[in-house]
Amino acid sequence: MRTASPATGPAAGPVGPAGPAGPTGAAPSTTGQVTTAPERPPTPTPTPPSRTATPAPADLGWGDPEREDTDQRRCEKVTVPFHNSGGEPVRSGTVTFGTHIIGALGIDWGTVESTVGLPVPIGPGVRTDHTWTVCVDAWRVPLGMHIETREVSVQWSP
Repeated sequence: MRTASPATGPAAGPVGPAGPAGPTGAAPSTTGQVTTAPERPPTPTPTPPSRTATPAPADLGWGDPEREDTDQRRCEKVTVPFHNSGGEPVRSGTVTFGTHIIGALGIDWGTVESTVGLPVPIGPGVRTDHTWTVCVDAWRVPLGMHIETREVSVQWSP
């Protein structure tokens, strides 16, 4: 029996086609070896997009103006109701008032338009009222005449 010594190296043994014999004297096998790749986590399956409904766009509606006199004949307080029946908030816009100049005998002498900012944001499903003091130039409303804000138009965007 041969043994290896630290100075001389391993003991000589039979040599086969694949090189020196292993400790049992059999040549190491080069066929039938299975090489395994490092283990990878499984590829995730993509999840389908959620089926949440996209909210409906903003849909702003408004009512007729409600007027209230002030202590000046050239001014009045005007309240306008708003309702956003959409699913998104209204973020900007303007309100235009059509104010009529009415004479002592009830004759409509003219209409003056004035524009103010919309009270935003108006959230989805929200009902709100807003009051403005609408005035015209004093020279347009001589003694005996008054004003009436009858028309309201609104330009808005979501």
